[in-house]
Amino acid sequence: MRHFSYLLAGVLAACGGVAQAQSYQPAMTELEIPDVVGKRDLSGFLWYPTDAINPVTYDFESEVWVGNKVVKDAVPATKQFPLVVLSHGMFGNAYNQAWLANALAQRGYIVAAISHPGTSTWSRDPDHTRQLWERPKDISRVIDHAIGSADFARYVDPNRIYMAGHSLGGFTAVALAGARYDAAGLKRFCDTQPDELACRILSDWKIAQTPKDRVQMEADLSDRRIKAFAVFDLGGTQSFSETSIRQIDRPMLVFGAPIMNSGLTLDIESRALIAALPESNSRYIEPETLSHFDFLGRCKPGGYELLAKEEPGDEIICSDGGAARAAKHEMIIDTVTEFFSNS
Repeated sequence: MRHFSYLLAGVLAACGGVAQAQSYQPAMTELEIPDVVGKRDLSGFLWYPTDAINPVTYDFESEVWVGNKVVKDAVPATKQFPLVVLSHGMFGNAYNQAWLANALAQRGYIVAAISHPGTSTWSRDPDHTRQLWERPKDISRVIDHAIGSADFARYVDPNRIYMAGHSLGGFTAVALAGARYDAAGLKRFCDTQPDELACRILSDWKIAQTPKDRVQMEADLSDRRIKAFAVFDLGGTQSFSETSIRQIDRPMLVFGAPIMNSGLTLDIESRALIAALPESNSRYIEPETLSHFDFLGRCKPGGYELLAKEEPGDEIICSDGGAARAAKHEMIIDTVTEFFSNS
């Protein structure tokens, strides 16, 4: 019988004994990965363990978001560490899961996050957006860079590579695990439920609407170097063939967010994904108070009101985004760390 966790208190209790000693200071540096043909340069950040303790500063901080303490551009601790690659959600960016990256670096992981061209905050070119097959390839390029870089390769353990993705980043993770896009299957689904969020978005973005694009989207986009995956309240499950999901043979941790303030429908997204995954290598967690936006950073007091004033409609991302979100972050960090360390 598949294990389902619905109560946040139960999850916190289950994870209470797995938190690891935070023996490293997190460091951070900029990450730049140029495209050799100049069409899809990638940029983001790399978090990593260091023994340096000064000068401590903040990675990102604003009037809305709480920052995380780091030592920027510090010398890495001298050993090999596992690598985690992060993929942000729709029109998000490499900052979005800095809270997770920072915590993992404290626990002895190197963490890379980039902003995906076409589907990130500052890059929404329609041609890049349409080329959704490039998202998984971005992650593979990050791995190529991390294990091949003269600066960092000696610190990365190539046998311990993991990935976590939020929302559209979860879609990206599932594709990298081996699920295959199924344009015909998605059309059949969307013909019956055209108002579903994923149907509207993928249609608006003109995904797989030409024969050439369909071939690219339906190709095998998996990366066998990734040992295990964490998927945070994904969107787009119905675009994958169920057969290909059932054939995924690497461990997958799936979080579902029942506070549905994003427009995603849990029954056809995270719950449908876990129902199709092999039971032997998947785990599902659905804390009853978890929302889609709890996978973003922690908001400062007044952040909600500031967004409501300056970006009406965006304030939802800071709903219960303070202490309540911080507690959920701790649960997610412990669960993800345990999952990756045991995979």
